[in-house]
Amino acid sequence: MPKYEIQVVTTRSQKREFMELIWRLYKGDPNWIPPLRSNQQELVGFKKHPFYERNKVRTFIVLRDGLTVGRIAAIVNYGHNERYEEKRGFFGFFDCEDDSEAARLLFDAAADYLRSEGMTDVRGPCNPSLNYELGCLVKGFDTPPSFMMTYNWPYYEKLIEEYGFEKTQDLYAFEGRLANIKDLNPKFYFVIEEVKRRFNLNLRKADKNKLGKEAALFVEIYNKALVSTWGFVPLSPAEAQHIAGSMKLLIDPDCTTIIEVDNKPVGIALGLLDFNPLIKQIDGRLFPFGFLKLLFGRKSIKRVRLMSNNILPEFQRWGLGLVALDHMMPDVVARGIHECEFSWVLESNHLSRGSLERAGAELIKTYRVYDRKL
Repeated sequence: MPKYEIQVVTTRSQKREFMELIWRLYKGDPNWIPPLRSNQQELVGFKKHPFYERNKVRTFIVLRDGLTVGRIAAIVNYGHNERYEEKRGFFGFFDCEDDSEAARLLFDAAADYLRSEGMTDVRGPCNPSLNYELGCLVKGFDTPPSFMMTYNWPYYEKLIEEYGFEKTQDLYAFEGRLANIKDLNPKFYFVIEEVKRRFNLNLRKADKNKLGKEAALFVEIYNKALVSTWGFVPLSPAEAQHIAGSMKLLIDPDCTTIIEVDNKPVGIALGLLDFNPLIKQIDGRLFPFGFLKLLFGRKSIKRVRLMSNNILPEFQRWGLGLVALDHMMPDVVARGIHECEFSWVLESNHLSRGSLERAGAELIKTYRVYDRKL
C-alpha cells in the first residue's frame, strides 16, 4: 500500500517542491506552457504580491512514498466575501498525478484550513482570483493555451468532481481567423456606422511613449466596466498599480483601441501578443536573459489574445465594443498577425457569445469553475 503524507508548505525546500512539481508532471506534453517562474511565486504567495496584503493563502503538497505528487493552495479572499456577503473560500494552483487518494488528501487539507478561517463554501480553480488565471480546462486539449490561460491534463476534471465539486460556470475561448474579417455579418457594420453617427467619438491606439499611463487607464476602466460581471471583485489600488506596471511591458499599441466620447475615455479593447511559444523556449525563466527573448522575439508572434474589450457601464450595449475591434483589426492584420483568440468569455455572457458566434469565431476551449459546500 502506498504511504501518503500531506505537508503544509513553509520551508524553502517545500516551496521548491511545490514549484517544480509541474515541470515533472507535464514532462513530454507538447501543449504545456511553463509559467513565468517569478510571476507564479508571487501569485502563490511565496514572494510579495499586493493580493496578499489583505487576503490569506496556505499551500500544501502531498507525498506518495516520499515523492511529491500533488499541490494545492487554499485562499481566503476577503474582498469577494464582503462584496457578495458570502463565506466562500477558494482553491487554486491545483496540480496532481492521476491519483484519486492524493487529490482527496489535497482537497481535505484545503477544506480543513478554509473551515478554520470560517468559510462555508469553496470555489475554484482560481489562481488566486478571477482577476488572474482561473478554471480547469475540460475541452480543447489538442492545442497549447494562449498567454495567461490555464492548461491541465484531461483527468483533472475527474479528480475535482470525485471530491464532490459541481460546475458553477464555464468560460469559453473562441478563435477567429483575421483573414475572414471582411466576411463579417453586414449587420455589424450597420451597428458600427450608427454608433459613429450617434456619439462624438475619438478612436486611438495606446500611446507608445506613455504606456505606463495607458496601462493605468486600462485598469481603471476594467474596474469600473466589470461591476456586474459574475464573481468580479475590483482590483485593489495596490493590485491595480502592480498590474499596470507589468502590462506596460506587454502592450503592443497596434493591438489596442482606446475609445473616447467627448474627449473622455469610456472604453478600451486590449489584445496581448501570445508570448507562450517564447515562454516555452525560455522555460519560464525571465532572468538572466529570458526577458531579452520576449523583448526581441515579439515581432515573430503571429497570434494575439483579445483579453479585454471593456466599456463603462453607461455606454454598454450600444456597440462600442464592435467599433473598438473594427478600429484595431486593420493594424493587427498589417502587423502580420493571422489568428485571434477571444478569451475568456463567460457562459452567462450571452451578448458576447452571440456576437462571436455570429461573426464566425470557433469555440476551441472550455474552462470550468467549480463550487462545493464545505
